[in-house]
Amino acid sequence: MNKLTFVSAIAGIVVLAIIAACRDDSNSKKLSFDTNREITVITREAGSGTRDAFTELVGILVKQNGKKKDNTTVEALTIDGTQGVISTVAGNEYAIGYISLGSMNNSVKALKIDGVSPDKLNVKRGTYPIARPFNVATKSQISEIAQDFLDFIMSADGQSIVDANGYVSVVEGKVYESKNLKGKIVIAGSSSVSPVMEKLKEGYLQKNPGVEIEIQTNDSSSGMLAAKEGTCDIGMASRDLKSSEKDVLNCLTIARDGIAVIVNSKNPQDNLNKETLRQIYTGLIRNWNVK
Repeated sequence: MNKLTFVSAIAGIVVLAIIAACRDDSNSKKLSFDTNREITVITREAGSGTRDAFTELVGILVKQNGKKKDNTTVEALTIDGTQGVISTVAGNEYAIGYISLGSMNNSVKALKIDGVSPDKLNVKRGTYPIARPFNVATKSQISEIAQDFLDFIMSADGQSIVDANGYVSVVEGKVYESKNLKGKIVIAGSSSVSPVMEKLKEGYLQKNPGVEIEIQTNDSSSGMLAAKEGTCDIGMASRDLKSSEKDVLNCLTIARDGIAVIVNSKNPQDNLNKETLRQIYTGLIRNWNVK
């Protein structure tokens, strides 16, 4: 055997060993995960726009006697805020939750839904089945600074920030020109919208150093209430506005976002169909022995 042949043979053995190791790791992960264990269902708090959008899109929210009823299982753990859901799922091997796609990180795993990956391109194409708008809302009369900030968000500059942070832009705006305004605005609402709003704030303040922007992160309903009551200039919602909110507020869609269904990184599950997901969240399916 010449030297070149020997080296090639060794390289082939190394590649096969790596492939075998990966398969062994995948198989051991499946073997160590007990599919008979009960699913820990994680949901968001009442008032969360992500919860409202998720339950409606998945079919958990239903009309009953003329009223909407959220059929999320009573055994679900209610967790406040996007980061709280991520931390809880990351720390519980048998948990399932849902978060803004733009907030995904490597501590958890996002599932395909109906075989479609939750990614920005699929949200933009409309093929990912659990997606919603990011909205802001204001009273009809707002300050010059608040209007200028909204103009920045919808400009080419603002929408490029939306795109760069994993969300889907909604318009091809014009280049923003600063008016060098001075003053302060307050923005309040959704913990899902808040991360991209922080990035938009940074971009705006670079061009308008004389402006101060305070972002109060809570939930969509709190943001809409604050906008209605005038305790903030701009409210944030990660859902469509309710009819009672539309009656008194002007709504502007600034981006689109997917809702990622997340599980622990040790969970071998890669895909759920939407009906199975609905049954998990309504308590009809209780363990991980699902297809």
